[in-house]
Amino acid sequence: MQEYATTATMDELDLELITALQAAPRAPWAQLAGPLGVDAATLSRRWARLRDSGAAWVTCYSGASQVAYGALALIEVTCLPQAREALAARCALHPQALSVELVAGSGDLLLTVATTSRDMMTEYVLALGRIPEVTGTRTHLVQHLHREGSQWRFDSLSRDQRRGLPDHSPGPGPDPGPVTREERRLMLALAPDGRRSLVSLATELDRPESTVRRLLAGVLGSGKAVLRCEAAQPYTGWHTSVTLWISVPPTELGRVASELAALRDTRLSASTATEANLLAVVWAHGTNDIARYEARIAANFRDLRILNRAVTLRWIKRMGRVIGPDGSSQGCVPMDVWADVRA
Repeated sequence: MQEYATTATMDELDLELITALQAAPRAPWAQLAGPLGVDAATLSRRWARLRDSGAAWVTCYSGASQVAYGALALIEVTCLPQAREALAARCALHPQALSVELVAGSGDLLLTVATTSRDMMTEYVLALGRIPEVTGTRTHLVQHLHREGSQWRFDSLSRDQRRGLPDHSPGPGPDPGPVTREERRLMLALAPDGRRSLVSLATELDRPESTVRRLLAGVLGSGKAVLRCEAAQPYTGWHTSVTLWISVPPTELGRVASELAALRDTRLSASTATEANLLAVVWAHGTNDIARYEARIAANFRDLRILNRAVTLRWIKRMGRVIGPDGSSQGCVPMDVWADVRA
C-alpha cells in the first residue's frame, strides 16, 4: 500500500485546480494555465503539494462497461460493536471493495463492491458473512448507474473558466469489449497516481512508451477505464455524505432517477434490485442541507419514499484510497474488480 504524508489546508486556487482536474485529469499544466489564470509552473508545484500531502489525488478504475449486471453492489454490514474499526480496516484491503464507510444507520459499515460477475459477487458476500465479527449483511445490487461519481464537480470555477477547459470525457460508442491483461496492468499502475508520466508507466510495465501511449488512449477513450480527481472532503467545504435508499413506482423509475442525477448535491444515482429501487449518494455542506435535499425531492416527486439512510461517520476507503481521520489519503489499495474473491 503506497503511503502519503499528512494533508494541508486548501485555498481557492487549490480548489480551482482540483475542479479543473476533475474535468481533465491528465491535462498538461499548460492547458490549464489559461483558464485558471496562473502559469503552468505554479500549477505543477501546487499539485505536487496537494498530491504528496494526501489532500488530493487522481486515481484510475474500471469503467461501468467492465462491471456486469449484479456485479456492483452496496452492502450494509452489521458487526460486533468492538470490531467496527478493525473490520473496516480489513475490508479496505479487499481490492473488490471500492469504498468502505463507517455509517450511522441500519448498518455499521457500508461497502461499495465491484466484481466481474454476479457469481463472484455471490462469493464475496458469502466470504464476508463467514468473518466471525460480521453479524449480518444486506446486499443492494445495482441495476443501472444514472450518474457516477467521476461526473460530479466541486463548485469552484466560473462558467468562463469551465468553458476554457479541455474536454477529456470519452464519447459515446459501442461496447468496448473486455479489458485485456495488458490494459489491466496499465490501469492498476495508474491507480495510485492517475497523472503518472508515460516514461514512468513504460518503465514499470516494461513496454515502449509508444505502446503505453496507445494503450492509455484506448482505455480512456473507450471508457474501459475512468480517471477521477478527488480531495480530502473536510477541506473542500462539503462536510457531509449520506446514502439514501428510495422507493418510487416502477413506471416512474427512469424519470425520477434521471432528474435526481441532475441535482447539484447528487454524487451518484443508481437503480437497484431491492424494495428501495433507487439510491442516491449525496454530498452536502452540512447536515441541515441533507434535510433540505430530502424535502426538495419529496416535494418534486409525490410518490417518492425514503426508506433508509446511512450518514457517513468516517471514510475508511474511498474509491481505492485509504482515508485517514482528517479525510486525507493515507495510501492506495488499487480497485481490482478482476481479482479472485476466493483468494
